[in-house]
Amino acid sequence: MNSKKSATSTNSDDIADARIVSSRHLVSERCAELSELEYALIMTSNAFNKWMVRCMTAAGEPDMGAFDVSLLHHVNHRNRKKKLADICFVLNVEDTHVVTYALKKLIKAGYVTSEKAGKELFFSTTAEGKALCMKYRDVREACLISIHAESGIPGQSIGETAQLLRTISSLYDTAARTAASL
Repeated sequence: MNSKKSATSTNSDDIADARIVSSRHLVSERCAELSELEYALIMTSNAFNKWMVRCMTAAGEPDMGAFDVSLLHHVNHRNRKKKLADICFVLNVEDTHVVTYALKKLIKAGYVTSEKAGKELFFSTTAEGKALCMKYRDVREACLISIHAESGIPGQSIGETAQLLRTISSLYDTAARTAASL
């Protein structure tokens, strides 16, 4: 029994040795690339969250977390009123309480307003919220877009990566549903 375990862990270690991963014990012989992707997602997610907070701070609002920033931009998107269920669906957030709490913070800060129509509550950005989104855009142009231009990474590659990540997100959603039913 011990020899079988060590043979498996050695094989897994051999696979992991050539890969940049954060959790060597999760590397699968069937798809070691997922472990590489997961580490890249962790790094990218943390970097992106840090970027959103710092960009919003530079835009003049130092008291927002990353989720608050992304939520404000989504509520502002296309200048349309949005229902809570639609916001949760588009942002792929299962827990409506997280979104509700963040919306209340944005309403209290004066960036979002809510309006009841029948039984539904609709959310939209205020003039102050729209102005903050535009300040964020200005900082984004000055900091991120100019760095991207210097990076040499083609915009088409970024678009293809975005499409791949959306597809991969469906794999994780399916796996999450499967795990929830175990």
